[in-house]
Amino acid sequence: MISISKPLIGKEEKEAVLKVLDSGMLAQGPKVKEFEEKFAEFCGAKYAIAVNSGTAALHAALYSMGIKSGDEVITVPFTFVATANCIIMQGAKPVFVDVDEKTFNIDVKQIEKKITKKTKAILPVDLYGQIYNYPELKKIAEKYNLVILEDACQAVGAELDGKKAGTFGDTSAFSFYATKNMITGEGGMITTNNEKFAEMAKRFRHHGQSEQTRYEYYDLGYNYRMMDIQAAIGLEQLKKINNLTNKRIENALYLTKNLKDVKGIEVPFVKKNAKHVFHQYTIKVNPVIRDRLVSYLKEKEIGTGIYYPKPLHLHPFFTKLGYKQGDFPVAEKLSKQVISLPVHPALTKDELDKIIKAIKEFK
Repeated sequence: MISISKPLIGKEEKEAVLKVLDSGMLAQGPKVKEFEEKFAEFCGAKYAIAVNSGTAALHAALYSMGIKSGDEVITVPFTFVATANCIIMQGAKPVFVDVDEKTFNIDVKQIEKKITKKTKAILPVDLYGQIYNYPELKKIAEKYNLVILEDACQAVGAELDGKKAGTFGDTSAFSFYATKNMITGEGGMITTNNEKFAEMAKRFRHHGQSEQTRYEYYDLGYNYRMMDIQAAIGLEQLKKINNLTNKRIENALYLTKNLKDVKGIEVPFVKKNAKHVFHQYTIKVNPVIRDRLVSYLKEKEIGTGIYYPKPLHLHPFFTKLGYKQGDFPVAEKLSKQVISLPVHPALTKDELDKIIKAIKEFK
């Protein structure tokens, strides 16, 4: 079976974990600090704050920027649920805006009509590994005095105009979940150039206490700390991330070259000024054949994924907020068209050729 994703753990990661176990420093310790410093350097940000999941990163980032009960945060319905859940976790309301049909990113042309006096932030998503339209969204944020939280959970190493993901917002959030481009098993990271936001995120991950004054609780906080075991894996993964990313891009280019002329298939769109890191290689097909193609590929022992089969606004939890069918037609359309194909770095040329052959032979 050709899997849709495959974590790549080498002897370096295993040896690093054993060293941490032998050290006796298992919780947040020196390895976490080192990981934060090196990840900040990798992204080109001043500060990085490690946490135990991408969801925790989003949640802590919103808290650090002052998002609270009664506020509104503009985001997209075509994403993983954590993007919207973290807004609700802060007592705020997610206000959805449709996505662009080509890039899958937030449609900046739809944002201004959703801004109210309660709007405090915009939360765009670098979906599948391509950075959102930052220049245009930044103009809107400045015009209305809004903060930006970049959901870069799928975009480690992605670039726009030569700058890396993690710098396209007042804060950014990453995930190192086991299927991501770079992993720690579970884990996340916040990046920012704002010293105050960095300090507030550090407090939030550690029960509301400052690292300078332990057992003084300034506000509500959570146990969102990262373990040194995770950080040790992350440090080794960070050494490999450029090679892993380049292999994903190489695989994606090969798939696109061989699938772009296949009737009924629309290959991923990549902006000219962007480096798409292909957390997912997502094609679009006619909804009439989508499920049949997925079943066919499964019979051929080719794994696929559908990210995402239903936009968030159509799930019962979010319909309670007043959303309904037809509110975001592009997201609804895409949810019936998308199929993600294997693109991970462990794929061989023979496996890529098998995927291409199977799709070309599908009838």
